[in-house]
Amino acid sequence: AGAIAQCSPIMKAVKAFAEAGGYVFGVCNGFQVLCECGLLPGVLMRNQNLQFICKNIWISAVTQDSPITADVEVGKALKIPIAHAEGRFYADEKTLDELESNNQVLFRYCDSEGNITTESNPNGAARNIAGICNAKRNVFGMMPHPERASEDVLGNIDGRILFESMLNLIAQV
Repeated sequence: AGAIAQCSPIMKAVKAFAEAGGYVFGVCNGFQVLCECGLLPGVLMRNQNLQFICKNIWISAVTQDSPITADVEVGKALKIPIAHAEGRFYADEKTLDELESNNQVLFRYCDSEGNITTESNPNGAARNIAGICNAKRNVFGMMPHPERASEDVLGNIDGRILFESMLNLIAQV
């Protein structure tokens, strides 16, 4: 879905903003766009089951070393909705190893207890990866929708902590 977005004139400004240190956060199709335009490594492919998936899933933060995860307890399961058909994160083994060694994997799909399992991976993403950041830690992408779990009226506020974490960091600058 984000395949030709890199051709959009606005992407030149988005890339320049990110290269200057500005924060860029892409959710779902936004994550696809960030990967397609090269701001994040990897690609988002069709879900392993080749179907659109729309449901609540669980993710856990892998690190607190990013603005959106600084206030998130590592390993705690967060209930966050997904809604995608092309959400399976993929990268070659070398890239996956680099993401791991650079602490750029932000979130993994997990069960309600925070356990990373094959069964908790809704789309077949490599290494259960639900979200990553760039090496400079100012560009973030994730498939689940934290904005859909950030208000009491939505019945779930687990996603709110990601936004609060970023705002708390920015307020300190």
